[in-house]
Amino acid sequence: MKQQIVTPKRSLTKETEALLNKQIEMEGKSSAAYLSMASWCETKGYDTSSQFLYKHSEEERMHMLKLFHYINAAGGHAIQPEISGIKHSFKSLREVFNDVLTHELEVTKSINHIVDHCFSIKDFATFNFLQWYVMEQREEETLARRAVELFDIIGEEGVGLWMIDQEIGKLEMYAAKSSGTTT
Repeated sequence: MKQQIVTPKRSLTKETEALLNKQIEMEGKSSAAYLSMASWCETKGYDTSSQFLYKHSEEERMHMLKLFHYINAAGGHAIQPEISGIKHSFKSLREVFNDVLTHELEVTKSINHIVDHCFSIKDFATFNFLQWYVMEQREEETLARRAVELFDIIGEEGVGLWMIDQEIGKLEMYAAKSSGTTT
């Protein structure tokens, strides 16, 4: 007796499926890392930064779910990754946003690798699907760079950290405008 109702025809190669599942892991780790950062910020009184990071944690989770649905619809099997090694303590707000930028650059590199792979094997459906991620990463990098720049522009002395925390909340509009995208 069969255990499934539908057997979708596979349109993903095993290698592409593995790369996309690796990206699921990266998106899951992003969500967990940003959640941890948000919690740290909240306990330190950086309310705007914590809300910013809680929102981004949820966005990363949605990026992961989008990949889940795509893999499964293309006849593959999306795998929920184990997530460990998440940093829970930070020396400063600057360190938090330096980590955000470093992380976003790693995600961009991973997405670009998968896009290159899909183009090289002429998997244009997956290539096109990933274009949303390419543009999303452009916006995420812009946002992270701008956040890091605030520390040099405003400085961390006196009310500087409070001002930086307030400015973090305004970055969404700036990033969408300068990258030509909207989320």
